[in-house]
Amino acid sequence: MTPPVLLPACNDHGAPRRAWSRRGWSRHGSRSAAGGATVELVLVVPVLVFMIMIVIQLGLYWHATHVAQAAAAEGVRAARVVDGTAAAGQARAQQFVAVAAPTLLHDVTVTATRNRQHATLHVRATVQAVVPGLEFTVDVATDSPVEQFATGTP
Repeated sequence: MTPPVLLPACNDHGAPRRAWSRRGWSRHGSRSAAGGATVELVLVVPVLVFMIMIVIQLGLYWHATHVAQAAAAEGVRAARVVDGTAAAGQARAQQFVAVAAPTLLHDVTVTATRNRQHATLHVRATVQAVVPGLEFTVDVATDSPVEQFATGTP
């Protein structure tokens, strides 16, 4: 048995070698793979775009969680002062969300409670969706002791 002969890609004059197929002479050999790259591109690009959108959605969720935590902290700070009220804390948290993330958080619900010892603020909101049908909800609560003036000397 003799080993197969490897032919160069070009003939002696530098022109591409021609191959015979059922359709006739061809420069690139068989055309059965023609358009294969296009089909692969059409199948792969939507998957890559979807994966990029998922990463962006997760980044928005991460940012929205931090905005909600900051709003809750601002609200509880306003509610815990000596002359503060639960309504003042709730208003401050809603104002913070409206300024910090006006389009990121939707259906924002802020509830605040305050008694003699603790002020509590709860922020719940829906994150703006980038991927259709994928909805994330942010739910944050913050609690802090109420400031009190102590009478007498230490």
